[in-house]
Amino acid sequence: MKKTIPPIPKAVWTNPLYFIAFGFGSGAMPIAPGTFGTLLAIPFYLLLRPLPLYAYLVVVLAFIIFSIWVSDRVSREIHVHDHQGMCIDEFAGFFVTMIAAPHDWPWIVLGFFLFRLFDIWKPWPIRWIDEKVQGGFGMILDDVVAGLFAMCIIQVLALLQ
Repeated sequence: MKKTIPPIPKAVWTNPLYFIAFGFGSGAMPIAPGTFGTLLAIPFYLLLRPLPLYAYLVVVLAFIIFSIWVSDRVSREIHVHDHQGMCIDEFAGFFVTMIAAPHDWPWIVLGFFLFRLFDIWKPWPIRWIDEKVQGGFGMILDDVVAGLFAMCIIQVLALLQ
């Protein structure tokens, strides 16, 4: 049975909170909105990358908290829990993936692929979180945990380099 995908709300283009929740518009892509959301997160990461580690961590934590609030609010307003087009969680997960990552492009590419792998594959406990934890917290948490998995692999590979 084919799963019906809810339409993208028109408010994505008129309401700033919807625009942010839908990954700055990347979630409106008709295919692979999560992949496009992660791609769009890269330029934002590049803006954050020069920050000292402690400042980067503070910004990422603040972004995660804001993302939880925005996701919860918008999903309640559109009456769809974790709409496929809501891609702010991909931004949060990618930012977590890149914590303390080396600053060369191959690491960004690796971070992109590792994050997408864990976000799509959803090994335990990511799948459990995705299925059981409700609201904005659940929508963001599964991507943050996917980002933590990817970050750990990057850190190990960077140490072995």
